[in-house]
Formats: sequence, structure tokens, C-alpha cells
Amino acid sequence: MNEAPKNVASGARARAGAAADAASLTGAYRVLARKYRPASFDDLIGQDAMVRTLRNAFGSGRIAQAYMLSGVRGVGKTTTARILARALNYEPPEGGGAPTLDMPVLGRHCEAIIESRHIDVLEMDAASHNSVDDIRQINDAIRYTPVSARYKIYILDEVHMLSTAAFNALLKTLEEPPPHVKFIFATTEIRKVPVTVLSRCQRFDLRRVEGDLIAQRLAEICEKEGVKAESEVLGIVARAAEGSVRDALSLLDQAIAHGQSDLRADEVRAQLGLADRARIIDLFEALMKGDIATALGDFRELYDTGADPVVIVSDLAEFTHLVTRFKLVPSSTEDRSLVESERNRGRDFAEKLSLRVLSRTWQMLSKGLSEVQSSEKSSQAAEMILVRLAYAADLPTPDEALRTLRDEAGGGAAPSSAPSNAGAPAGARMVVNAGGAQAGSVPRPVAAPRASEAAPAPRLETFADVVALANDKRDIQLKLALEKFVRPVRIQDGRLEIALTEDAPVGFANSLSVRLHEWTGKRWVVVLAPQQGGQTVEEQRKGEEAMRKEDALAHPLVQAAMKNFPGAEIVAVRQRVATPEPVVQPEFDQASDMPPDPPDEDERLN
Repeated sequence: MNEAPKNVASGARARAGAAADAASLTGAYRVLARKYRPASFDDLIGQDAMVRTLRNAFGSGRIAQAYMLSGVRGVGKTTTARILARALNYEPPEGGGAPTLDMPVLGRHCEAIIESRHIDVLEMDAASHNSVDDIRQINDAIRYTPVSARYKIYILDEVHMLSTAAFNALLKTLEEPPPHVKFIFATTEIRKVPVTVLSRCQRFDLRRVEGDLIAQRLAEICEKEGVKAESEVLGIVARAAEGSVRDALSLLDQAIAHGQSDLRADEVRAQLGLADRARIIDLFEALMKGDIATALGDFRELYDTGADPVVIVSDLAEFTHLVTRFKLVPSSTEDRSLVESERNRGRDFAEKLSLRVLSRTWQMLSKGLSEVQSSEKSSQAAEMILVRLAYAADLPTPDEALRTLRDEAGGGAAPSSAPSNAGAPAGARMVVNAGGAQAGSVPRPVAAPRASEAAPAPRLETFADVVALANDKRDIQLKLALEKFVRPVRIQDGRLEIALTEDAPVGFANSLSVRLHEWTGKRWVVVLAPQQGGQTVEEQRKGEEAMRKEDALAHPLVQAAMKNFPGAEIVAVRQRVATPEPVVQPEFDQASDMPPDPPDEDERLN
């Protein structure tokens, strides 16, 4: 009864091999992803770290009983599992040998393993065989030695699909398998695999294949297939694959079917629904110049030629990232998957644009991309994103704006609209009434303080002075904490007694003492008083607001409004601040510092 699963599996492998032979006899087409599937570790691209580790392990005889291969789609997990099974069971044609990664020629078992029809190398799809009964069949079959090969190897693809009970049933076998059994697991969801299983396996995370390696591989395949392809086409396909070799080969297969033996970049873009890379760069340049009319025109041309707005915004973000990489890592311009326009113009942008501008552009594009994806009118949403980008192109970054304000405050040139200070003594500053200079008002020169004179230390006489000092020092976090957590008790010179609320942060009193010492230049002792203390500033503010609401509710007009609008409520009560009348300063004589003589009767009549 225990031989039934093995016989069924071997029969399935035999039928699969027969079907492959029949396909080859009838001349059925094999897609490029299967035709050029790597058969050895020398053909595997982009996984050098894993190959080096396995080579050293096989050379020293440190061969694990189980391997876990993880990674995104199309990076070669199943292919690596078959190559690894071939390396474990490799026997030269003349016989003998040992497990090795160096397989210059096909061995006795290599062809059958590559074609998935070897009786001792059993592949199982865990998505469709995920029950305890399937694992129980494996546990019963591993007791029997291999038929012809060195090891009996079980390859479980998408192993994360096994049920919890199936994983538990596999644990004991996986920890102490017979010496003639090896397990190879593959999964795209490594987080769904229990830690108890991972700890029993030698894990390899297959990385995404870089674009230049994929482009080089595509060039070799095109040469073998007799297909003429522009270098830009290979870069387009390599980027669209996003690190997946299988996706790249599938796209190339589709492109060959579309363009026959001559692949052109514009046809491939139209086939894949991609935007012209050169036009994307033109659009990026217009946005960085703040030329919104040109940017909207370029976008409309791309949209009319069939480019998806989501793809356009995504390509802009990708090019922004590329320029940022050029700026930080100049050697990244050697990437073979890049077209000439990307390499040259991207290098120019990296020299001209600052890192802050690129970072701001990336943030706006990444946030705008979700807006375009979720909008019912994606083209309009994309155009509004372009408008924001072009508008922000001329705006300074926050640090540049602060630097400009600081320079102006430090004695920079005054704007042309500022009041003239002609005739004022050197070192004088202008004092203008609130609301700006009014007609008939004369600025009064006031002597500026000397640089050597230190500002007087702030006097803290009330708890409100402490809160105001935190606000003046722009320590908003401490200001909010003082208003929310502190119940003032008593304040004296250098001593502050407070009570804290239950949700006050730990160590708040020490932090407050340190800050007060820094700000006032004198040592302050902050004491936690045993009594309850007064109300917090926040409680006082809420109480005052509640009283204002009660007073407002007592007003006849408010009562009439509440009566006419059932269910209405008073949200807030704000006091009107009267605009102060401009104060006209009398003109003084600087020499005598006395007001001028009143005009005589004749001057008044004139």
C-alpha cells in the first residue's frame, strides 16, 4: 500500500515525459521561458551569493537535509530546485562521482531531472496537495531507498499553502529524515511558513535580477533566435519585468510575435501600453522649469498615443528616483538597461537639481500616484498633480525659506516697498505702527541695541510666564505638556512647586528643571507638591469655553436660532477682536526732542 503514491507519481512523470517527447515530434512551439530555462548553476543569473554558498557547502561536504528557496515570481525558485536536485544526484556518464555544482556534461540522471520525469525526484504542488494525507504519503514513502539515483528528493512548490496540520505532520520527518532523502521547498510567501519549519531548513532568499543582467540575457536569446532588437527595446522589457526573468522572457515572446524578427521601441511601447521614455524626460524637464503649459501639452500627447496616466506618473517617479541615484551614486549610470537619453539627460539633471528638490518631487509623485489610481477620471487627476509639481518648482524648500528669512532679519537688504529711513542716525531701526505705515504717520528712529549687550534673563513670576517662555523658545512639546499635565501650586525665585496629572510622562519634572536652567541661566528646582494644586491650563481653557457657550446660549438671538434649527449645537464661541485705529505719531524735532510750535493763524488759513 505504501508503494502506491510512488507508483502514481512515477506514472505521472512518465506521462509528462511522453507528452514532452510528443510535443517535440509534432513541432509544438515552446515558449522562451521554458526553452531557455537554466539547466546548471552556470546559466543561473543574478543569484551569485546563493551559488557561492552552495559551492562551498558541496565542496566541504556540508550538505543540508532541507533547503528553503524564497523570492518573488520568476526569479528561478523552481528552476534552482531542479538544478540543485541535479547537482545532488549528479553522476558522470562513466559512473561514480559525488554531489557537485560543476556539471560540464549531462550525467546519467540529468536529462530526466531537468524534464521533471525522474522517478527519484518527486515534484509536488503544495497548493493542490496541502492536506495531512498528502504529507502522510511522503512520510510513508521516504523509508524506501532511491531506485537509481543517489538521493530521493522531494520538491514542494508553494510550500506556504500547506495547512497547519500538514506542517506539523512534516516537522519530525524534516528534522530527522533518512540519509538518502533531501527536501527542497519553494515559496513566494516566506512569512506564511512556520518558524519551526524554517529552523529546520537552509534558507536562500533569491533576489530580484538586476535590469542590466536581464537585458544582457535577452540580447543573447535574441541572437540565438535570429531576432533583431534595438537596445532600447531590451531595456524597456527588462524594466517592465521588475526583476523577474520569466516575465521578461514572456514579454519578449509577445514582442517577437508582434514585430516578427524586427523589434522596434515604439511598437513595443504601444504593445505594452508604456510611455515614450524620451517624452517622459521632456515632461520632467518642463515640470522642473515650472512650465505648466508645456507640461500639460506633453502629457496630452502621451495620453493621446495610448499611455495610461498611472503609467505616466509612475514613470515620472521612476525617473526622479533614477536622477537621485545618479546624484548619490554616479557609477549607476553604467546600468545597461538604461537608454542613452536616460543616461545623458539624467546625469545633467543630477548636476543641476538639489537633493531636496528631488526628494520633494518624489514625495509629491508617490502620493499623487495613489490619487490617480483611485480616481474615476485618472487623466484629470494626473494633470492636477503636474500642476502642483510645476507650481512647486519655483518655491524654495523649507530650509531655504528659513535661511532667507534669517538673512533678511540679520540685516539684509530691505524690500523696495519698505519705508525709507533716510535721515535717521546710523544704527537706528524703524518702528512702524501696527497695520503698516499709514498716511501721515512718520516712523520714529530708535537706537538699536549694541551687540555686546546681552539680553536680560526672563523673569518668571507666574506659571503663565513659564508657559509663555516655552512658547517663545518654540518648544511646542513642552508648552503642550505644561498646559495639559501640570497643576501649579507655588512659584518663587528659582523654585517651582507643581502637581502632575496621572497621565503625565515619567521624568517630566527633571526635564522641566533642565529647560528652565538653559533658558534663564539660573538653577531652578522643580518640586512635586503633595497637594492637588490648581487647574491645568487646558482645564481652565475648557472651563472658560464652557462659560462662553452658556453665555451665548442665553442670548435671545442664539435661542431663536436653536429653536428654528432643531438639533443644532454651539461648537465654539469666538470673540471679535476690534481693529485698532492707526495712531498718528506727532513729528518731533530730533535736535531738541520737543514737539514743534503750533502753526500760527495765517498758516492755518493757508
